[in-house]
Amino acid sequence: MFGYVCINKSELKIKDYEAYKGVYCSLCKQLGKEYSFLTRFLLNYDCTFFSLFILANSDECAVFKKGRCRFNPFKSCNYCTSGEGALSKGAALIVLMSYYKLLDNIRDGSFFEKIGCVLIKPLFSSWMKKARKRYPIYADACKNMYESQIKAEKENACVDEAAEPTANLLKTLFSLESYSDKIRPAYEQFGYHLGKWIYLMDAACDIDSDIKHKSFNPIYNRLKKTQAESAEFADNLLSQSFYLLSSAYRLIDKKRFEDILDNIVLLGLTKKQKESLFSERKM
Repeated sequence: MFGYVCINKSELKIKDYEAYKGVYCSLCKQLGKEYSFLTRFLLNYDCTFFSLFILANSDECAVFKKGRCRFNPFKSCNYCTSGEGALSKGAALIVLMSYYKLLDNIRDGSFFEKIGCVLIKPLFSSWMKKARKRYPIYADACKNMYESQIKAEKENACVDEAAEPTANLLKTLFSLESYSDKIRPAYEQFGYHLGKWIYLMDAACDIDSDIKHKSFNPIYNRLKKTQAESAEFADNLLSQSFYLLSSAYRLIDKKRFEDILDNIVLLGLTKKQKESLFSERKM
């Protein structure tokens, strides 16, 4: 996960924003509880959305209470007093994805980046083992994603093929949360196209960096153009994925947090897409 799945704050009600922050802070707390206080630095918006999505159809209502921020004792935060399973899954996904991101940096990073990543790898390995013990299906899915991504890069895969590993990872994870076989295809399609959208966003935003470091980038390989020059092409690809994921999303019922999830999926993704691809052009 890369931090692109976030709210459109200006369109969110205050009470919904407070609930969203409550889930975010609760996930931070869960990371410290299950792994290490250091893993709190890995917290991201994508996995906050994942936990929120699970909480939306949980049998347990999410109840919040005030508490002190673990980073700033002078700051007050909302914390969930229920829904620990959803938070635990989000925390495990953060740890697992961060571990494989670290391996990727060791494989493709600069010399000094590789040295730094090798030094901290034992910490990430210990957290990964804890996450694997709690959620072996998540761990296997993340491992398959990483291995498939390496294969795709070695084969100089096209854009769609390169996005497939991330798409299949989220297809698997969201499918596990389906409350019935009848609705499972909608969960799978939503996860698949969200994963594809996330991968394409990351590839589009990293073109200039990947050119500099001579790293694999399917959009650059396709066009041989800079990040700014590729914006329109990337925007079209992302819009196609957004249409498919939003169509599947609308078929999924939610018991709670519907306004927040709608804000993220239907407004936040497109806002992030336009800002990331065209912000420099507007300046």
